[in-house]
Amino acid sequence: MPLSRRITIFMIATLAFFVLGCSISGDEAAAPEFALLSPDDTSAEIERTDPDSALANDPTSDAPTDLAVLDGGKTKVAVILTAPTGESGWSFANNEARIAAQAATGIETDFTEVVSGDRAAFETAVQQFIDDGFTVIMTTSFDQAGATEQLAADNPTIVFEHISGSTANDTNFGSSFGRMYQARYLAGMAAGVATESDRIGYVAAFPIPEVVRGINAFSLGAARTNPNSVVEVAWTNTWFDPSAEGSAAQELIDAGADVLTMHQESTATGLAITDAGGTFIGYHSDMSEPVGAYLTAPIWDWTPRYVAIIESAQNGSYTPQAWWGGMADGVVDIVIPDTSPAALPMRSTKQLIIDGKFDIFDSGLIIDQAGTAVIKDGIIQVEILDPVDPSVVVAAPGDEIHDGVLLNMNFFVTNVVGSVDG
Repeated sequence: MPLSRRITIFMIATLAFFVLGCSISGDEAAAPEFALLSPDDTSAEIERTDPDSALANDPTSDAPTDLAVLDGGKTKVAVILTAPTGESGWSFANNEARIAAQAATGIETDFTEVVSGDRAAFETAVQQFIDDGFTVIMTTSFDQAGATEQLAADNPTIVFEHISGSTANDTNFGSSFGRMYQARYLAGMAAGVATESDRIGYVAAFPIPEVVRGINAFSLGAARTNPNSVVEVAWTNTWFDPSAEGSAAQELIDAGADVLTMHQESTATGLAITDAGGTFIGYHSDMSEPVGAYLTAPIWDWTPRYVAIIESAQNGSYTPQAWWGGMADGVVDIVIPDTSPAALPMRSTKQLIIDGKFDIFDSGLIIDQAGTAVIKDGIIQVEILDPVDPSVVVAAPGDEIHDGVLLNMNFFVTNVVGSVDG
């Protein structure tokens, strides 16, 4: 179907939904019926979900921890970044949060950049901050989880917060992450309308549940606005490597993709699709300035979380937990330009997510690449196993979907092209 006709039909449907939605208020408002999570499913209805999660709660709500360094000591915060801060990306977003949190709390902060995966350099950097009197250490890479937890055990009077994980101890080590899949879904909606070839490319980082979850959410969003769309995945096994990411982007372009997105920190994917005359959907932060073909981007705002952690450490109430916030908490957001034909439904769906009336993986029918129904109306249809230890059953048929399913996601939905194994 030509792009102009698809946009026209889509906008008519959107306007109809919007007009109808304006006549519904309060708890009676429901998610849009056309927000189906499988391009093959035309009958599933969107089910309201409870936005509360056992992983997402207030770090200051529990009893204070007994950390000696916080008893009258001076709080100093160090952030370990994994790439140059630059003008965009994950490290940029975390550094912006550090700067804003310092201004909001008056607490001294500092940062350093350590190449992700270099454990020796990471541990050296952390130890130097400890030697310099820093009492709160915040690490920011998925692959630093184990090292961060060990350092916390070795330094029981220091607060360690891992901004990228889902584990915690009972004393001084916690983790924070965000439900970025919410914004990924909205970005997929924009991609589905923007593509003219019906081929969308996704330059993926590492084959871990976080990345798989984001790809699935994005692909479901694309299927919502364009049932003919497919999302082809190219793995780079990098968090920051412009050369590798640019090469992967070019491979997807050569395969016919005219819209690209990615999971890494660099703008290499955006620059490649700009040169090819296509459309770019960024990630981590607003990339409109460095990338010409930019359309939208799921973004992080870690400032409120940084402030909460720093203030709880400062007043001695820090309580370790695995915190998983989302759009309703302000940590996850998306840039929605007025120029996007999908702007109206993106904004409407965003509000439904914030209000807890629409959940990407808890609604409708979700089918994997093999054509198997995995989740239907929030109920698990097949056995879900731990991808690291397949002997562990995460969920059984008949179970209600829960965060464990999302945190162990190891399948691709039906309109994804590529292997979940990398």
